[in-house]
Amino acid sequence: MASPADAKLTNPSPNEKEGANVDKIRDILFGSQMRDYEKRFARLEESLSKALESLREDVTKRLDTLSGFVQQEVDSLSQRIKSEKSERAEHLKELSHEFKDAEKLLDKKISQLDSQLVDGQSELRTKILEHSRNFASDIDKLRRESAAALDREVQTLRHEKTDRAALADLLAEFSLRLKNDFSLPEE
Repeated sequence: MASPADAKLTNPSPNEKEGANVDKIRDILFGSQMRDYEKRFARLEESLSKALESLREDVTKRLDTLSGFVQQEVDSLSQRIKSEKSERAEHLKELSHEFKDAEKLLDKKISQLDSQLVDGQSELRTKILEHSRNFASDIDKLRRESAAALDREVQTLRHEKTDRAALADLLAEFSLRLKNDFSLPEE
């Protein structure tokens, strides 16, 4: 038993016969040109395909080269950054040690100055105490000398000058002599 599709192939309809005839006419008139165009399109497509593949390979190679270059530069920069970081860390350690040494030296100098200041103050106090004792001694000596000189002067005045009692006796005698009431003892 034949299927309806097989029936169409064996018994084509009138429209199909005309379409087949048109195809045959077209093939006769344009067939060689169409085959030529198809060959050209096939060559062009093959050429485009090869060019595209070549371009793809070239772009891939260039991207790989660029990627390698970028990776080398990144690695180089990374290495330089690590190197600079370690150098800076080393310099920072050196500066830290220098600051600590300077701080220790400064603390030592301050301690020495404090010690010198304490010694100087102690020495100054000792000298001030010694000078004050010397001054007190000098003042006491001057006081004694002044008192002795004053006593000597008083004694000198007493011996050289007439004192009041003697002057009173003298004046009393003088007054008695003026009154003729005074008599001297006879010898």
